[in-house]
Parts: sequence; C-alpha cells; structure tokens
Amino acid sequence: MFEDSLIESGGRLRTKRGATTLISFLLQVFLIGILILIPLLYTEALPKQQLMTFLVAPPPPPPPPPPPAATPIKVVKQIQSDIVNGQLRTPTKIPEKVQMIKEEEAPPPVMATGGVVGGVPGGVPGGQMGGVIGGIISSTPVAVPRVATPQRVRVSQGVSQGLLIRKVQPVYPPLARQARIQGNVVLQAEISKDGTIENLRLMSGHPMLAPSAIEAVKQWRYKPYFLNGEPVEVETQITVIFSLSGG
Repeated sequence: MFEDSLIESGGRLRTKRGATTLISFLLQVFLIGILILIPLLYTEALPKQQLMTFLVAPPPPPPPPPPPAATPIKVVKQIQSDIVNGQLRTPTKIPEKVQMIKEEEAPPPVMATGGVVGGVPGGVPGGQMGGVIGGIISSTPVAVPRVATPQRVRVSQGVSQGLLIRKVQPVYPPLARQARIQGNVVLQAEISKDGTIENLRLMSGHPMLAPSAIEAVKQWRYKPYFLNGEPVEVETQITVIFSLSGG
C-alpha cells in the first residue's frame, strides 16, 4: 500500500494497467462480435413484419392530371373599310390596280298580250303602267261570297225590351198577396221571327208567382229582329216584377 505512493513503484503499476486495458478491450470486442453474430445465426427471431415493410417497394405515385384543354383562339380578321360613320374617308395609299365594277343590265321590259310596257304578264287588256291596280279595276268583278245568316241569336234584356210592342201585366195571385209574397220571376224565352213567344222556361222566382208570370208573358208580342236584312229568332231573358206596393 505504501509502495503505491512511492515514486519508484510507478513503473510497475503503469505496466499492469496497460495489460488490464488490453484484456478489457479484447473482451469488449468479443462481446460485440457475439451480439452481431447472434441475429445472423438465428434469423427466425427477427421481426418479419417490420422486415417485409422495409423490403417492399413503395407504390408508384399517381399519374399527373391531364392538362386543361386549350381554348381555341379566334383570329378576328379586321376588314379595312373606306367608309367611317357613313362618310367616305381619305385612303392612306393609292392602290396599284383600280377594279371596275360592272353592273348587270336590266332585263328588257315584258309586254303582255294586249297590255302595256312594264305590265304584269298574264294581265287583262286596258291595264296601266305597273298595272296591278289598273288591271284589277278594269277586270271582271268577282262575286264576294255571302256569309250565311244564323237562324237564332242571343240578345240582352235591354235589346228585347226595345222590340216589345205589346205587354200584358200579370195578375197578382190572391194567396201570394195575402201571404205578403213579392219578388222577381226570371224566364228564359225564345222570340220567333214573327215576334211571338215560344219555349218559356222558369229560371228563378217564387213558385206562387211563376204561373201568373208565365201566363202573362205568353201574350207578349215583339217586333221581328233583323240580321243582315233577314228576320231571325231571338233568345233572351224576361224579368217579371211582383210588388205589393204596385198593386
């Protein structure tokens, strides 16, 4: 123990430390070599799932999207005109050739047989220049077809009252007077060509007043209603008023 603290013993202690260091280094190299060889000898102990993941190549990247279709560019050809705002402008240069525009000759005038120069072919004799109107006036008159007159027309009460020439007042029923019943009786009637009443039908009204109104209207007479110069039958409505104040 005391030898270690002496200067003379320093050389021996240094020699032992070098051998120990060499042995320790060789031992560590041996252990590291064993740790490296064990996985190589026992491959079934390795994690296969991770090895497969490392060994499989990644999928190829998706193809790039197609480029957008290019919009066709419309080339607008500007036509140079010598007329600007309705006025002839001064040309910027003198053209080398001046084209002459030839107009087509007008066709010779056609003369219809018995007609005039410039008349319509197929016209009638005695026409005039440009002869459509003159030809029509001088041509044979064409008969205009006549529209058939309807057999019956419908008119309003105001029109039918203007045609009335004989009006018979209805008799107020005594029972209706005692019951204080009053009001209007509306009848649908047809007036013949000679002005007599036909086909009376009750449209509305009290049942106690309707028979008296129908009996009175049957005796009414009208003037004939003319349409296109001919008498026609008329369909209209007739209103008979029953009022206690009027008797």
